[in-house]
Amino acid sequence: MRISTIKLVCILGMFASFSTSCAVREVSPKPKATKNTKPSKSDIKTPDPKSVPPIATTIDNDFKVNLPAIKREFRGVWIASVANINWPSRNNLSVEQQKAEAINMLNMLQENNFNAVIFQARPSADALYTSELEPWSYFLTGKTGEPPYPNYDPLQFWIEESHKRGMELHVWLNPYRAHHSNGGAVTSQSMANKLSDITIKLKNGMYWFDPANPRTQGHVSNVVKDIVKRYDIDAIHFDDYFYPYATYNRGADFPDNASWSEYQKSGGTLSRPDWRRDQVNKFVERIYKEIHAEKSYVKFGISPFGIWKPGYPEGIVGSSQYDELFADAKLWLNKGWVDYFSPQLYWPIESKGQPFASLLNWWKSENTMNRHLWPGLNTVEVKVSDRPNEIKSQVELSRQILNADAAGEVHWSIAGLTKNSNMLPTLKNGPYKEKALTPKSPWIKAIPLQKPDLFVKDNGSSIQTSWSTKNIGNVFQWVLFTQYNGVWETEILTLDQLTKEIPKFKDGKTLNAIAIKAIDRLGNESDYMAKKVK
Repeated sequence: MRISTIKLVCILGMFASFSTSCAVREVSPKPKATKNTKPSKSDIKTPDPKSVPPIATTIDNDFKVNLPAIKREFRGVWIASVANINWPSRNNLSVEQQKAEAINMLNMLQENNFNAVIFQARPSADALYTSELEPWSYFLTGKTGEPPYPNYDPLQFWIEESHKRGMELHVWLNPYRAHHSNGGAVTSQSMANKLSDITIKLKNGMYWFDPANPRTQGHVSNVVKDIVKRYDIDAIHFDDYFYPYATYNRGADFPDNASWSEYQKSGGTLSRPDWRRDQVNKFVERIYKEIHAEKSYVKFGISPFGIWKPGYPEGIVGSSQYDELFADAKLWLNKGWVDYFSPQLYWPIESKGQPFASLLNWWKSENTMNRHLWPGLNTVEVKVSDRPNEIKSQVELSRQILNADAAGEVHWSIAGLTKNSNMLPTLKNGPYKEKALTPKSPWIKAIPLQKPDLFVKDNGSSIQTSWSTKNIGNVFQWVLFTQYNGVWETEILTLDQLTKEIPKFKDGKTLNAIAIKAIDRLGNESDYMAKKVK
């Protein structure tokens, strides 16, 4: 019986400690003999075994599996540039020193399984990025309007380096602060000077744009749209500074007599507090809509003061952002004018006047549009004796209160992670032990990703696995699944990681299958490609 092709396939041993490798050998068929003719030995060609890759497995390409759910949690951290709180640490660092500080921070966050950076790129009507609308920040170079030398774009640098590490980059800006008291002198380059007709000097030395002035709203709107249009960011972020805190003006009312008089002359009937709140409400709604009109996938987040009003919920005491900052944050959440909401719950779990769980549950009850609710945690100075364990407990409590697939938190600030030697180990060995994707945002429409191709090559004791970004869509990350002895393991990989060598045996277990999924900017998953390993 003549066989034109002989395939020898090694069968994996029953025990992980024993395996054999064997090559596929293809033997060319013997030439058909003519009458009275015998083939010579030189006519029979056998390929060199070294030229054919060894195969110790059979790969099934049409493999249907039930993959496990991917762990999800938003793990963000604020990085403040105002007053050089976090970055850059001084306003006279060289460009190389600035970059080195940023890289050290991002590496630390990546190693400890964080997945989002909230970077303050506009602390006070200035720019830590190239802008034609506002001057270079004093906190970057020590002189308002002076670019870094040699010139580079810090925001672009932070975006690229964050994305390389699989982390989102949210641009944090203060909408109404025109000049910070730690920001050097008000010069001809300062927006407090250039837009002096719509700025107000407060008694603590800060300058504030008048939130009710249409020119203020138009200018800040243009700044936001400019950033969203030109930069590959993941979100725009506002913090709790709307109308200023009363202490900024030493208890005196905000001096907006000019715009208030204009409103009254136009026939306005709202009370002055309601008029102020109405101006901020319209502005928040406007910014939300304008961001999504420019790029639908860019999220809008706000981190308001943690208390809406005293008495909400019952027993809560403290400042009222509704009455002091004229910020009706509850309304914004009710209306869904945000994609995520991070109320600054900066008190301990056992705080008598501001208990953490009561406040978070109340905000959850107001989240009628099911937006992301990720509380802000005071990792720097929450007033307890054991801060790392307090923050760990707050993370775990947040998980219990919030939807398991949409939980998350934002840490104020990165200094809280570095200045306490036990903070990062406590989180990394506890709730942040495994990497996590950010939660999905199902209300934001996205173009579905295509299924990635999966390529495998047998290397004897391992399977060389690869995939590519070609014809898939806007990929942000990958999730690789490997199955050993029927149990799936999950690994989140950065966009540039396109290959992985997977051992056939690990911890006494045998590799059964491999699968890959692509993840987009909003955390959406593609369909999977899986291959069975026999």
